[in-house]
Amino acid sequence: AYKRFSELLPKEERANACSARVPKSQILTLPELRANPFQDRICHVFSTSVNKDGSMSFEDFLDMLSVFSDSATVDIKSHYAFRIFDFDDNGILDRKDLKKLVNCLTGQDEESRLSHAEMEQLIQNILEESDIDRDGTINLSEFQHVISRCPDF
Repeated sequence: AYKRFSELLPKEERANACSARVPKSQILTLPELRANPFQDRICHVFSTSVNKDGSMSFEDFLDMLSVFSDSATVDIKSHYAFRIFDFDDNGILDRKDLKKLVNCLTGQDEESRLSHAEMEQLIQNILEESDIDRDGTINLSEFQHVISRCPDF
C-alpha cells in the first residue's frame, strides 16, 4: 500500500510520503477508480483534506483500501457505501440522492439515461423496498437492512 501510494507522488516528494497528500487527480489514475462511476464521491468520503479537494494522506489511502478489501466486514462496507451514495452529505438517501445514484450506474448519455417516468418508478420501487419507516428517505439502518439481504454485497 505504501509503495502504491508513494508512486502517485512526484519523485521529489516520495521520501516524505507519510506526510504528503496525493492530489485527487492522481488518486483517480488508479485502475480501480479510473472507470468507477463513484470516483469523485469515493475521494470525497475518504479524504480528510481541510480544503475539501479530495486529496488523500497515506492514512486516508489506507482507510480506502481497507474498506474495499475482501476482509472488510459488511457493516463497514455498507456504512461507507451509504456515505458515498449520500451525495449531499445529509445522513439520508432522499429522492435526489437516489436519482444521482441511478444516473451514475446507468450512465449520463442519452442512450442509457432513464426517462423521467422510468426514473420515478425505479425510485418508488427502491423506497418501497427499503424505506421501513415510510418517511420518504433511506437512513443508514434501513440501507444496512437491505444490504444484509444481499449476500454478494
